[in-house]
Amino acid sequence: MKILTIIGARPQIIKAAAVSRAVKQYYPSQIEEDILHTGQHYDTNMSQVFFDQLGIPQPHFNLGVGSGSHGTQTARMIQGIEEVLLNNSYNGIILYGDTNSTLAGAVAASKIHIPVFHIEAGLRSFNMAMPEEVNRIVCDQLSSICFAPTQTAVDNLRREGFMDSPATFRNGKHRRVCNCGDVMYDNSMHFASIAQKHSSIMQQLGLQPNNYILATIHRDHNTDDPVRLGAILRALTDIARQDNIRIVLPLHPRTRKILDTNPDLLSQHSDSLTIIPPASFFDISMLEQNAKLVMTDSGGVQKEAFFFEKPCVILRPETEWVEIVDHGAGIIADADYDRIVNAYRQLIDHPVHFPHLFGDAHAAEKILQTILDY
Repeated sequence: MKILTIIGARPQIIKAAAVSRAVKQYYPSQIEEDILHTGQHYDTNMSQVFFDQLGIPQPHFNLGVGSGSHGTQTARMIQGIEEVLLNNSYNGIILYGDTNSTLAGAVAASKIHIPVFHIEAGLRSFNMAMPEEVNRIVCDQLSSICFAPTQTAVDNLRREGFMDSPATFRNGKHRRVCNCGDVMYDNSMHFASIAQKHSSIMQQLGLQPNNYILATIHRDHNTDDPVRLGAILRALTDIARQDNIRIVLPLHPRTRKILDTNPDLLSQHSDSLTIIPPASFFDISMLEQNAKLVMTDSGGVQKEAFFFEKPCVILRPETEWVEIVDHGAGIIADADYDRIVNAYRQLIDHPVHFPHLFGDAHAAEKILQTILDY
């Protein structure tokens, strides 16, 4: 069986590592995997370093799309992916998450009747103003198999009629839904000890375990709005000063660009924040493992904080990972100064529990076996 894995953003590269590792370890004679990189993230620290560190095969195809408006970027991806699919013979494509690369792959493959296998299906923020929400819903609808990482994701798909839909694909098959667990959990467990051997970020920054906060900010509705970004930075700064605790902020290229054009935003807070370039996979893993608390607008970092049993302040108005909030391990604070500070206080003052919600760290194997069976 020949599969094309499509990736484009840093989190997808990380997720793909789990599946590529499982192909090599468990299905080397049954599955051949090619990788197509759309080039959605093209900065070395945001892309290439992850291939190097995670041992992922180099992409067979790289579209080099780069940045652009949603329409321009997605259209270029659809065109490039379609060309690759037409010039090669694949039994299906694997897509991850909710980026423009995900949307483009689903549209391109479905139009020429190549089965789509969507990993992280069924996630919902219920905020249709989010581009990611649009992308994931469209991809689920076009997928032959929806691989849900949690029971909540399965329940979302059930409510939307996926379980009893009469729809069939060109091959006559009905859509399938599989609760496989989370490939990110696979990776976090696999690489946690490896990161300890290969990362020196703690020593480089002079950090002590459980004595700093890790913060990440990258979503456009935070970075592109100076009022929202300013509120987040002000909250981080005041927490750092009042509690005499360091806050480490790996700066996403989008966030750096905004701060470079609004220097006053950063000058007010730079003395209280430890700002570093985008962190490698091993470095971010070590920062997550050893933080006292995490503050982020990233879905992936929310989960990784949970995997490493770290409470999380969610810098968004909603989250797809509602399990984290339901179990009190995360609090939604949006970009609101008072809510961020209050959420931080609540999480450090009360015990937090971290039940096993994301599978058994063998999601990739289940995904590949399900595809083979299909």
